Amino acid sequence: MKRTIILFVLALLTLVSCNQTTQSEGENNKPTITNNTLVFKNGYSEVNGIRMYYEIYGQGKPLVIIHGGGSTIQSNFEKVIPLFAKSRKVIAVELQAHGRTSDRNADLSFEQDADDVVTLLKNMKIDKADFFGFSNGGTTTLQIAIRHPKIVDKIVLGSALAKRNGVPEWFWGFMEQAKLENMPKQLKTAYKQVAPDTSGLQVMHDRDAKRMVNFKDIPDEQIKSIKAPALIIIGDKDIITPEHAIELHRQIANSELAIIPGGHGEYIGEITTLKSDTKESEFVIPMIEKFLDKKVE
Repeated sequence: MKRTIILFVLALLTLVSCNQTTQSEGENNKPTITNNTLVFKNGYSEVNGIRMYYEIYGQGKPLVIIHGGGSTIQSNFEKVIPLFAKSRKVIAVELQAHGRTSDRNADLSFEQDADDVVTLLKNMKIDKADFFGFSNGGTTTLQIAIRHPKIVDKIVLGSALAKRNGVPEWFWGFMEQAKLENMPKQLKTAYKQVAPDTSGLQVMHDRDAKRMVNFKDIPDEQIKSIKAPALIIIGDKDIITPEHAIELHRQIANSELAIIPGGHGEYIGEITTLKSDTKESEFVIPMIEKFLDKKVE
Protein backbone atom coordinates (compact mmCIF):
# COMPACT_ATOMS: atom_id res chain seq x y z
CA MET A 1 0.00 0.00 0.00
CA LYS A 2 1.28 3.44 -0.87
CA ARG A 3 2.28 5.40 2.17
CA THR A 4 2.04 9.16 1.92
CA ILE A 5 4.18 11.21 4.27
CA ILE A 6 4.66 14.88 3.43
CA LEU A 7 6.85 16.66 5.95
CA PHE A 8 6.93 20.40 6.43
CA VAL A 9 9.56 20.65 9.12
CA LEU A 10 10.33 24.33 9.61
CA ALA A 11 8.93 24.43 13.12
CA LEU A 12 10.84 21.33 14.16
CA LEU A 13 14.10 22.65 12.75
CA THR A 14 13.56 25.93 14.55
CA LEU A 15 13.07 24.10 17.80
CA VAL A 16 16.12 21.94 17.25
CA SER A 17 17.73 25.56 16.52
CA CYS A 18 23.35 14.76 3.82
CA ASN A 19 32.79 -5.38 -17.98
CA GLN A 20 35.32 -7.23 -16.31
CA THR A 21 37.79 -4.67 -15.19
CA THR A 22 40.84 -3.95 -13.11
CA GLN A 23 40.75 -1.84 -9.98
CA SER A 24 43.49 0.07 -8.20
CA GLU A 25 43.48 1.78 -4.84
CA GLY A 26 44.62 5.38 -4.68
CA GLU A 27 47.76 6.31 -2.81
CA ASN A 28 45.94 8.67 -0.46
CA ASN A 29 44.12 6.52 2.05
CA LYS A 30 43.57 9.36 4.50
CA PRO A 31 40.01 10.68 4.57
CA THR A 32 39.59 14.34 3.76
CA ILE A 33 36.98 14.68 6.51
CA THR A 34 37.61 13.41 9.99
CA ASN A 35 35.69 14.12 13.13
CA ASN A 36 35.45 10.48 14.11
CA THR A 37 37.76 7.70 12.96
CA LEU A 38 36.38 6.22 9.73
CA VAL A 39 37.35 3.16 7.77
CA PHE A 40 38.40 4.73 4.46
CA LYS A 41 39.84 3.82 1.11
CA ASN A 42 39.78 5.28 -2.35
CA GLY A 43 40.63 4.08 -5.81
CA TYR A 44 39.81 3.86 -9.50
CA SER A 45 38.00 1.25 -11.54
CA GLU A 46 37.90 0.74 -15.30
CA VAL A 47 34.23 1.23 -16.13
CA ASN A 48 32.78 1.22 -19.64
CA GLY A 49 35.74 3.07 -21.14
CA ILE A 50 36.39 5.53 -18.32
CA ARG A 51 38.60 5.43 -15.24
CA MET A 52 36.07 5.98 -12.47
CA TYR A 53 37.06 7.36 -9.08
CA TYR A 54 35.42 6.23 -5.85
CA GLU A 55 35.77 6.59 -2.09
CA ILE A 56 34.54 4.17 0.57
CA TYR A 57 33.84 5.16 4.17
CA GLY A 58 32.61 3.11 7.10
CA GLN A 59 31.25 -0.42 7.30
CA GLY A 60 27.86 -2.07 6.97
CA LYS A 61 25.15 -2.04 4.33
CA PRO A 62 26.24 -0.16 1.18
CA LEU A 63 24.88 3.34 0.55
CA VAL A 64 25.94 4.72 -2.83
CA ILE A 65 25.96 8.52 -2.98
CA ILE A 66 25.85 10.26 -6.36
CA HIS A 67 26.74 13.92 -6.88
CA GLY A 68 25.05 16.52 -9.05
CA GLY A 69 26.17 18.51 -12.08
CA GLY A 70 29.44 20.42 -11.93
CA SER A 71 30.27 18.75 -8.64
CA THR A 72 32.62 16.39 -6.85
CA ILE A 73 32.15 14.04 -3.93
CA GLN A 74 33.32 16.66 -1.46
CA SER A 75 31.45 19.65 -2.89
CA ASN A 76 28.12 17.87 -2.44
CA PHE A 77 28.61 15.44 0.43
CA GLU A 78 31.59 16.43 2.59
CA LYS A 79 29.43 17.45 5.54
CA VAL A 80 27.23 14.35 5.56
CA ILE A 81 29.56 11.46 4.71
CA PRO A 82 30.86 11.15 8.31
CA LEU A 83 27.28 11.04 9.57
CA PHE A 84 26.19 8.25 7.22
CA ALA A 85 29.45 6.34 7.70
CA LYS A 86 28.80 5.83 11.40
CA SER A 87 26.36 3.03 10.59
CA ARG A 88 26.85 1.97 6.96
CA LYS A 89 29.37 1.57 4.15
CA VAL A 90 29.27 4.78 2.12
CA ILE A 91 30.42 4.40 -1.49
CA ALA A 92 30.90 7.83 -3.05
CA VAL A 93 31.49 8.07 -6.80
CA GLU A 94 32.54 10.69 -9.31
CA LEU A 95 30.83 10.44 -12.68
CA GLN A 96 32.17 10.88 -16.22
CA ALA A 97 34.28 14.06 -16.61
CA HIS A 98 33.69 15.09 -12.99
CA GLY A 99 36.42 15.49 -10.39
CA ARG A 100 38.97 12.69 -10.64
CA THR A 101 37.03 10.53 -13.14
CA SER A 102 38.12 10.60 -16.78
CA ASP A 103 36.03 11.62 -19.77
CA ARG A 104 35.00 9.55 -22.79
CA ASN A 105 34.34 10.60 -26.36
CA ALA A 106 30.59 10.81 -25.82
CA ASP A 107 28.08 13.26 -24.42
CA LEU A 108 26.84 12.80 -20.88
CA SER A 109 23.58 10.98 -20.32
CA PHE A 110 21.78 10.00 -17.16
CA GLU A 111 21.30 6.52 -18.58
CA GLN A 112 25.04 6.07 -19.14
CA ASP A 113 25.84 7.45 -15.69
CA ALA A 114 23.42 4.90 -14.23
CA ASP A 115 25.10 2.08 -16.14
CA ASP A 116 28.54 3.29 -15.04
CA VAL A 117 27.60 3.31 -11.35
CA VAL A 118 26.13 -0.18 -11.58
CA THR A 119 29.19 -1.49 -13.42
CA LEU A 120 31.40 -0.06 -10.69
CA LEU A 121 29.34 -1.88 -8.06
CA LYS A 122 29.61 -5.12 -10.02
CA ASN A 123 33.39 -4.65 -10.09
CA MET A 124 33.22 -4.37 -6.31
CA LYS A 125 31.04 -7.49 -6.20
CA ILE A 126 28.16 -5.59 -4.62
CA ASP A 127 24.81 -6.99 -5.71
CA LYS A 128 22.47 -4.88 -3.55
CA ALA A 129 22.67 -1.32 -2.23
CA ASP A 130 20.77 1.77 -1.21
CA PHE A 131 21.27 4.88 -3.34
CA PHE A 132 21.20 8.59 -2.51
CA GLY A 133 21.49 10.95 -5.45
CA PHE A 134 21.44 14.73 -5.23
CA SER A 135 20.26 17.02 -8.07
CA ASN A 136 21.50 15.47 -11.34
CA GLY A 137 22.63 12.58 -9.17
CA GLY A 138 18.99 12.14 -8.18
CA THR A 139 18.05 11.84 -11.84
CA THR A 140 20.84 9.28 -12.26
CA THR A 141 19.41 7.41 -9.26
CA LEU A 142 16.00 7.34 -10.95
CA GLN A 143 17.64 5.76 -13.99
CA ILE A 144 19.40 3.18 -11.82
CA ALA A 145 16.05 2.20 -10.29
CA ILE A 146 14.47 2.00 -13.76
CA ARG A 147 17.30 0.24 -15.63
CA HIS A 148 18.81 -1.91 -12.88
CA PRO A 149 16.06 -2.67 -10.34
CA LYS A 150 17.69 -5.86 -9.04
CA ILE A 151 20.63 -3.99 -7.52
CA VAL A 152 18.42 -1.43 -5.77
CA ASP A 153 17.11 -1.77 -2.25
CA LYS A 154 15.98 1.79 -1.43
CA ILE A 155 16.50 5.16 -3.12
CA VAL A 156 16.73 8.70 -1.77
CA LEU A 157 16.03 11.32 -4.43
CA GLY A 158 17.43 14.69 -3.40
CA SER A 159 16.08 17.48 -5.64
CA ALA A 160 15.77 15.08 -8.58
CA LEU A 161 14.39 16.20 -11.95
CA ALA A 162 12.25 13.84 -14.02
CA LYS A 163 10.30 16.29 -16.22
CA ARG A 164 11.18 19.57 -17.91
CA ASN A 165 8.24 21.25 -16.19
CA GLY A 166 9.80 20.37 -12.84
CA VAL A 167 11.80 23.61 -12.86
CA PRO A 168 10.79 27.19 -13.78
CA GLU A 169 10.80 27.98 -17.49
CA TRP A 170 13.65 30.49 -17.10
CA PHE A 171 15.98 27.65 -16.08
CA TRP A 172 16.12 26.29 -19.62
CA GLY A 173 17.02 29.66 -21.13
CA PHE A 174 19.72 30.02 -18.49
CA MET A 175 21.19 26.64 -19.43
CA GLU A 176 21.22 27.54 -23.12
CA GLN A 177 23.33 30.60 -22.28
CA ALA A 178 25.52 28.85 -19.69
CA LYS A 179 29.15 29.98 -19.55
CA LEU A 180 32.00 28.76 -17.40
CA GLU A 181 32.57 32.22 -15.94
CA ASN A 182 29.06 32.08 -14.47
CA MET A 183 29.65 28.76 -12.73
CA PRO A 184 29.70 29.15 -8.91
CA LYS A 185 33.22 29.85 -7.70
CA GLN A 186 32.93 27.19 -4.99
CA LEU A 187 32.30 24.47 -7.60
CA LYS A 188 35.20 25.59 -9.77
CA THR A 189 37.53 25.62 -6.77
CA ALA A 190 36.33 22.18 -5.64
CA TYR A 191 37.03 20.74 -9.10
CA LYS A 192 40.52 22.26 -9.29
CA GLN A 193 41.39 20.92 -5.86
CA VAL A 194 41.01 17.30 -6.96
CA ALA A 195 41.17 17.03 -10.77
CA PRO A 196 44.45 15.69 -12.18
CA ASP A 197 44.09 18.10 -15.13
CA THR A 198 42.28 21.35 -14.34
CA SER A 199 41.75 22.06 -18.05
CA GLY A 200 38.96 19.50 -17.80
CA LEU A 201 36.83 22.07 -15.97
CA GLN A 202 35.61 23.53 -19.26
CA VAL A 203 34.81 20.06 -20.58
CA MET A 204 32.80 19.18 -17.48
CA HIS A 205 30.89 22.46 -17.64
CA ASP A 206 30.07 22.15 -21.33
CA ARG A 207 29.02 18.50 -21.09
CA ASP A 208 26.76 19.22 -18.11
CA ALA A 209 25.17 22.22 -19.82
CA LYS A 210 24.57 20.32 -23.06
CA ARG A 211 22.94 17.43 -21.21
CA MET A 212 20.51 19.79 -19.50
CA VAL A 213 19.68 21.70 -22.69
CA ASN A 214 18.82 18.37 -24.35
CA PHE A 215 17.04 16.93 -21.31
CA LYS A 216 13.90 14.94 -22.14
CA ASP A 217 11.13 13.89 -19.79
CA ILE A 218 11.42 10.46 -18.23
CA PRO A 219 8.25 8.70 -19.45
CA ASP A 220 5.51 8.19 -16.87
CA GLU A 221 5.46 4.44 -17.41
CA GLN A 222 9.16 4.21 -16.53
CA ILE A 223 8.73 6.22 -13.33
CA LYS A 224 5.70 4.15 -12.36
CA SER A 225 7.72 0.96 -12.90
CA ILE A 226 9.95 1.79 -9.91
CA LYS A 227 9.19 -0.68 -7.13
CA ALA A 228 11.94 0.30 -4.70
CA PRO A 229 10.93 2.33 -1.64
CA ALA A 230 11.81 5.96 -2.31
CA LEU A 231 12.29 9.05 -0.18
CA ILE A 232 11.89 12.24 -2.21
CA ILE A 233 13.44 15.39 -0.72
CA ILE A 234 13.38 18.99 -1.91
CA GLY A 235 13.88 22.37 -0.29
CA ASP A 236 10.96 24.75 -0.03
CA LYS A 237 13.09 27.28 -1.97
CA ASP A 238 14.51 24.65 -4.32
CA ILE A 239 14.87 25.07 -8.08
CA ILE A 240 12.77 21.87 -8.24
CA THR A 241 9.15 22.86 -7.80
CA PRO A 242 6.96 21.39 -5.04
CA GLU A 243 4.42 20.40 -7.69
CA HIS A 244 7.04 18.30 -9.47
CA ALA A 245 8.11 16.56 -6.26
CA ILE A 246 4.49 15.84 -5.36
CA GLU A 247 3.81 14.37 -8.82
CA LEU A 248 6.92 12.19 -8.57
CA HIS A 249 5.67 11.05 -5.17
CA ARG A 250 2.32 10.13 -6.71
CA GLN A 251 3.95 8.16 -9.52
CA ILE A 252 6.36 6.11 -7.39
CA ALA A 253 4.08 3.71 -5.55
CA ASN A 254 6.15 3.14 -2.42
CA SER A 255 7.42 6.66 -1.80
CA GLU A 256 7.59 9.31 0.89
CA LEU A 257 8.05 13.04 0.40
CA ALA A 258 9.87 15.55 2.60
CA ILE A 259 9.86 19.28 1.88
CA ILE A 260 12.66 20.86 3.91
CA PRO A 261 13.22 24.57 4.58
CA GLY A 262 15.97 26.02 2.40
CA GLY A 263 17.32 26.03 -1.11
CA HIS A 264 18.77 23.50 -3.53
CA GLY A 265 21.03 21.23 -1.49
CA GLU A 266 20.99 23.31 1.67
CA TYR A 267 19.58 20.29 3.52
CA ILE A 268 22.85 18.37 3.02
CA GLY A 269 25.24 21.31 3.36
CA GLU A 270 26.10 21.42 -0.36
CA ILE A 271 29.10 23.70 -0.80
CA THR A 272 27.31 26.62 -2.49
CA THR A 273 24.68 26.75 0.27
CA LEU A 274 26.79 26.41 3.42
CA LYS A 275 25.42 28.27 6.42
CA SER A 276 26.58 28.28 10.01
CA ASP A 277 23.16 27.20 11.25
CA THR A 278 22.61 24.25 8.88
CA LYS A 279 20.67 21.53 10.74
CA GLU A 280 21.22 18.47 8.55
CA SER A 281 23.01 16.61 11.34
CA GLU A 282 20.12 17.22 13.73
CA PHE A 283 17.16 16.34 11.54
CA VAL A 284 17.60 15.61 7.84
CA ILE A 285 20.28 12.92 8.04
CA PRO A 286 18.51 11.07 10.89
CA MET A 287 15.33 11.26 8.79
CA ILE A 288 17.12 9.66 5.83
CA GLU A 289 18.67 7.00 8.04
CA LYS A 290 15.31 6.17 9.60
CA PHE A 291 13.90 5.68 6.10
CA LEU A 292 16.83 3.48 5.03
CA ASP A 293 16.65 1.38 8.20
CA LYS A 294 12.89 0.88 8.07
CA LYS A 295 11.76 -2.65 7.29
CA VAL A 296 9.80 -2.90 4.06
CA GLU A 297 6.16 -3.71 4.79
